[in-house]
Amino acid sequence: MSGNPDEDERLQKLREQKMQELQDKAGQQGGGRDEAAQEAARERAEAQQDALLKQHLTDGARQRLNAVEMSKPEFAEKVKKQVTALAQSGRLQDRIDEDQMKSLLKELQPESKSFNIRRR
Repeated sequence: MSGNPDEDERLQKLREQKMQELQDKAGQQGGGRDEAAQEAARERAEAQQDALLKQHLTDGARQRLNAVEMSKPEFAEKVKKQVTALAQSGRLQDRIDEDQMKSLLKELQPESKSFNIRRR
């Protein structure tokens, strides 16, 4: 590493100590380790999804999706998953612009029920 055998040995001992401390800490937490692992996996998936969205959406499309997310977070999550799936499968050739995002939102929008109220 650095060429100095004493320094290399000292660094190796420090690494081993740190690894042992981390293992001891993980062992003490027990059940919390699974929750932490799930949380870390969820955060990694979110980060990957955000990166794909930034790569495949124009600024206007991202702004439109963010506006939808403010009013309908569940619907926006559904749209994000759909765009991510399209990107991962390679079916997106270009970036999605605002007009394409509008049409995608219309396609994925759940059918609204209309009510006719007639007075007699």
